[in-house]
Amino acid sequence: MTANLSRRIAAEFLGTGFLVAAVVGSGIMADRLAGGNVAIALLANTIATGAALAALILTFGPISGAHFNPAVSLADALEHGLRWSDAAAYMVAQCLGGIGGAIAAHTMFGLAVFSLSQRARSGGAQVFSEFVATFGLLCVIWGCSRKRSSAVPFAVAAYITAAYWFTASTSFANPAVTIARSLSDTFAGIRPGDVLWFVTAQLGGAIAATLLFRWLVPGLRADHLVVEREGFGRA
Repeated sequence: MTANLSRRIAAEFLGTGFLVAAVVGSGIMADRLAGGNVAIALLANTIATGAALAALILTFGPISGAHFNPAVSLADALEHGLRWSDAAAYMVAQCLGGIGGAIAAHTMFGLAVFSLSQRARSGGAQVFSEFVATFGLLCVIWGCSRKRSSAVPFAVAAYITAAYWFTASTSFANPAVTIARSLSDTFAGIRPGDVLWFVTAQLGGAIAATLLFRWLVPGLRADHLVVEREGFGRA
């Protein structure tokens, strides 16, 4: 592993870890303080997640591109912005970082290190919501990264903040985050048995958005490679 790849993988591990810690930790805090009001708890969870996401992309974007998401790394590899071997390393780091983030959140709030979630998130509506959520996320990334790369952190954070509320699933939109949240029997959790359906929908949404933008923006691939060579971060 080259030194440069090592740094990028460390950035993906840390970034995804902090993202999951923000999602799970704010969910625990919100659930404790909301007095049973689920809408208030979800609002608090949403604000913390969106704010953390913007800060983390700005922080780690110049190092690794700040994917924090196997679906984004898959899309980047499909467009030749990331070597497949590097994409695989990113995905492993993201999944491990996400699990580490869930452990950190549990430890901060005095909970068991691991607790398999019992929160059901099943059914066609929720699975379709994950397809829509991830499709939209990749549309935002591809649409902004070509000419407005500096806007990506804020666009992605704004989209995820909105998607918490307009999707039935509250927009996981991230396989690594989904896996990590299955290990947290808290407000942000998801039953392990529902994970496969969510991840399948997320990857399908990412691929569909990538194929769409090949058609919408024919020069996307070439421009994307220029961005990669010049070293600008992308979400």
